[in-house]
Amino acid sequence: MTLTLTPLPGMPLVQPGDDLAQLILAGLERTALILQDADILVLAQKIVSKTEGRLVNLATVQPSPRACLLAEQADKDPRLVELNLRESAKVLRIRPGTMIVEHRLGFICANAGIDHSNVAGEGDEQAEWVLLLPQDPDASARALRQKLEESSGAHLGVMIIDSHGRAWRLGTVGVAIGLAGVPGVVDLRGQADLFDYKLRITEVGAADELAAAASLVMGQAAERTPVVHVRGFPYTLRESSLKEMLRPKDQDLFR
Repeated sequence: MTLTLTPLPGMPLVQPGDDLAQLILAGLERTALILQDADILVLAQKIVSKTEGRLVNLATVQPSPRACLLAEQADKDPRLVELNLRESAKVLRIRPGTMIVEHRLGFICANAGIDHSNVAGEGDEQAEWVLLLPQDPDASARALRQKLEESSGAHLGVMIIDSHGRAWRLGTVGVAIGLAGVPGVVDLRGQADLFDYKLRITEVGAADELAAAASLVMGQAAERTPVVHVRGFPYTLRESSLKEMLRPKDQDLFR
């Protein structure tokens, strides 16, 4: 098996309303890549959020009394805490510098996925802009896949990823937050290993494994390679969604 990940060079700094499909097709042309069946495009969350206008100027945010109270505990800007609350279903943990929440999309993450880095908005350069996660990453991935399939004639997968920390290890790693055509979890239970032992508990987080690989290729700072083309993914593409990857609350030992 050969898995090839190719970052698309020359991607511009996207703006609200930009056509991501056309930008990706142009990037593929610059790289001399022709889309084939079972190819996957992995996108950094930031460019999806930016094109969907998920930028917020903190000057426009009025913090609630609860946000002001939690801001003291978290040692954070009350306006940023207010956005955390709006984007979250529940606050799970607070310590100075960090809020751990159950995001409205269902996963656990720090600071509701709200990002300061590589974010700029219109108007006053001194304004404090932050970026929220896409409203519905699965829907964003599906819409992009449809456009790319119509343009290429190929059967594709699309994935939107973000960087998350983990409860049991240091360091962030790329994870999938939006899927279209890429299996989130691959169930290997019942298959035989090298010694004909039937696997009983093995479920592979295939989308997250690919997200981590793509994140490594993308980089985290000034690389400007927010889209990665993938060829050779070892599992069959199928309809999927973020929901299949979320651990049920009654099985979550960290809450």
